[in-house]
Amino acid sequence: MRHILNFFLQYGVFGLLLLTIVARNHGNYLIYVVAAAAGSTIGVFVLDLVCRNGGEAGLKRVVKPRLHSYLKAKMERHAAVVLVVACLAPPPFPFGAAIAVASALQYPRMRLLTVVFLARTARFLLVGWSAIAFGPHILRIAKSPEFLWFMGGFIALCLIGSVIEITHWVRRGK
Repeated sequence: MRHILNFFLQYGVFGLLLLTIVARNHGNYLIYVVAAAAGSTIGVFVLDLVCRNGGEAGLKRVVKPRLHSYLKAKMERHAAVVLVVACLAPPPFPFGAAIAVASALQYPRMRLLTVVFLARTARFLLVGWSAIAFGPHILRIAKSPEFLWFMGGFIALCLIGSVIEITHWVRRGK
């Protein structure tokens, strides 16, 4: 079970999905990689729209103050490097927080989207390569009862957490 948890945390949900798809069908590997990178970039664009308009004041509701000040200091000196690291690092690295801070600090949108697309493409190329290299092992893990139970539990935990958070937001708004 420990190996399944480490595997999941290393690749994240979308990396795991890409691993499974590429492991089953190597022929369209590059199409899957570009689609995954484009999807991630579209998500960043939406986050950028929200955070850019909210500015630093809006970040205080989304990003913890300590993380905000740390990322802001790093972004002011080496924004592109921070973004590349955020794009390449596996979960639980605060990818969304890094994007939110960059957007709130008015990092140029086209540069942000370009850096994210290129870095995510590199990440997904590595994930896809590992799927080709270790495909049979990955599929065996994905079909195991332990993994299915783990994913079911994880999905249930996410749903419960979402309900609790939405309830908290609704009550705080009144």
